[in-house]
This record gives sequence, C-alpha cells and structure tokens, in this order.
Amino acid sequence: MDVGGVQHGRPAFTASVHHVSTGLIQTSSIPRILSSAVIETDHGAKTPVVFSDLLKDGCFWIDILNPDDFDMHILAKHFHVHPLTIEDISTEDVREKYEVFRHYYFICFRTFDQDYNSGSYLQPASMYSVVFREGIVTFHFCPTTHHLNVLRRMEQLQSHITLSPDWINYALLDDITDVFASPIQTIEYEVDSVDELVLLLRENETTDMLRRIGSCRRNVMNLSRLLANKADVVRSLMKRFDERYAVVPLMSHSATAANAFANGEDGAVLQHHHHRDGEIKLYLGDILGHVLTMRQSLSGYDKILDRSHSNYLAQISLEINQLSNQTNNVVGTLTFFASLIVPMTFITGLWGMNVYVPGQPGMDPDDTLHWWWGLIGAMLLYCIVAVYFGKRYALI
Repeated sequence: MDVGGVQHGRPAFTASVHHVSTGLIQTSSIPRILSSAVIETDHGAKTPVVFSDLLKDGCFWIDILNPDDFDMHILAKHFHVHPLTIEDISTEDVREKYEVFRHYYFICFRTFDQDYNSGSYLQPASMYSVVFREGIVTFHFCPTTHHLNVLRRMEQLQSHITLSPDWINYALLDDITDVFASPIQTIEYEVDSVDELVLLLRENETTDMLRRIGSCRRNVMNLSRLLANKADVVRSLMKRFDERYAVVPLMSHSATAANAFANGEDGAVLQHHHHRDGEIKLYLGDILGHVLTMRQSLSGYDKILDRSHSNYLAQISLEINQLSNQTNNVVGTLTFFASLIVPMTFITGLWGMNVYVPGQPGMDPDDTLHWWWGLIGAMLLYCIVAVYFGKRYALI
C-alpha cells in the first residue's frame, strides 16, 4: 500500500482501492483503476473489476500517493472534480480547509513526519480528501501509515459499523489527530524535566539546558501550528451534519441537482436524514474535543517553558553577579595589599639610595642598629595597623 520507491526525492506513484465487496485492490496507474482489468485483490486472487460497477454498489475508497498532472486530469474528468480542488491538490496547498461543492466536499487536513530520527521530523504533510456519497478519494505526497491504520480499524469494526465515505473520512481525521498524542506526551515529559532542573543547574550544564529549552519550544511551536486550524475544519464539518445535508450522488448529480432546483432546494446540497450522520457528528465532536485539549496542553507547556526560560536567565544573571562580586573582592584584596606594600617599598628604597642617610655606615656604630630596628619596627607597626583596619572595614 502506498509504499513506493523514491525518485528524485519524491516517492513514486502508487494507488490502492478498497471496496466493501472486493476488499483491498492495489494498482500502479489511474487508468487501470478506472477501467475494466484483471487486478490483484488483497487475497491474491485475480478478479476482473469494472470500476463503474463499484460506484453503483457499496462504498469505495481510493488512496493515491504522489499523483502527477496527468493522473489529476483523469480523476477530475471521471469524478467531475472542480478545477479549484484539482489546483489545491496539484499545488500541495497547505491551508487546512473544508469546502462543499455540488456532488462532493473537499477537506485538507495536515499531518506530519512521525520518524523521530528523520531530519524532517514534525514537518507538515497535507492529506486531501474528496468525499462523494458513493466513496472517497484521498491524496497525499509523502508516505504515511494513516490509510493502513484506517484499513486495520475498518477490519476490526466491520461487524459493528455501517461503512460509508463519511465514516472513512472521520476515521482518517481521527487517526491524523491521534498521532499528535505521542509527541505531545514526549514534550510533557521534557517540560516537566526542564522545569525541575532549571534551578538546579551546575556550571557545565547551562549550555545543554538552553539547547533543551530551545528544542522543546520549537517542537511546541511546530505542533501548535499544525493544530491551529484543525478545530475550525472539524466545526465546519460538524455543521454540515448538524444541518443534515448531503452532497448529490456522483453517478446522477446532474439529474438530482435539476430535481433539487425544481423543488426550490439548493443545488449544492440535499437534505439527508440517515441516522449515521448523527453518529458521525458525535465522532467528529470527539475529534474536536481532542484537538482543543491538545491545543490547551501545548499552550500550557509553552507558558511553563517561558517561565523556565525566565528562571534560566535569572539564574544566569545571578551567577554572573556572584562572579562579578567575587572578582571585585579579589581586586579589592589585591588593591589593599598593594596599598600596604607600596609605602614600605618607598621607605626601603630611600634607605637604599647612594646618598648619606640616617644610620649609614661611617656614622656612630651604635646609631646604625637603632635606625635599622626603628625602620623594621615602623614597617611592622604600619602592617599591623593597616591589616587591623582592613579587617574592621571588610577590605580583606
């Protein structure tokens, strides 16, 4: 399923079809899907399938990876898809949106690269869904596991649900929403760790903490951007089911629309009273609640990281002030001792000059020692007094 080779940095085209009656069908070209051909089902059996018959009977799902302009042209012609929808898909429009057309509605919902070891981790990837009454066609340009997860879920719940294009679309949106839980939980653990350790940093851990805060905030920002418009898309989709509208059937949209205009109804939509619409609205409400909860969680994590960053900067500032105070103390001590030594150096320098000074040899020998001891005593007394006042006024 949808896992093809990579050509020039892009995955190769692959497509798969799932139908309630035939199961999973894999193929490698759009014309082969839309024509009668002997193709391989998921059970390995060779079965001739006419696609127009599938449109009339049951629910189908076509999932296409990396379509080109030719593929989009064929699909647009076969399914009567509006040029605006084709343009959005072909240009890989990143705006999440919900749009209603005559016989289908179009949804763009963004997911992301889930490979943590990949350089493109958390990079957005758009999923496009064109939902008809008879089936759904999905497009994406990056390999994902969402369609496999939905198929697995369909197999598990096939005896408990009535399969419909709306339900497949809901399941796809739900699976995309669920993949946000794991990175958000990882962010929660990282935020708690940062919040606890930011005030217990050692000197050699400051750089690592700044890197962790920056990396975590970047992930929070990326996820917040991906979740920003999802609530609006889900609300718009819920409103459709709340008003109990359904799109015109694909195979007879022109005639049905004409009847709708004749009866005074809007040609874009027709009223739909199936009980399953109410159930799908409940499912969509669960997605909406999940999205809002995750957005609130990310907002809370961002505030915690902002506080942790402020605490980090405050601690760095405190450490700088402490280092500055220590430097000032050392400089003050050196200045004090310099002030203590310089006068003594001056006195000893005077007595070392090549001139006659008191106590110089040649004078009375008894006076020589008196002057020497007097100078030594004066310098010692000066040192003792200076150290005393230095201690008293906290200069040393």
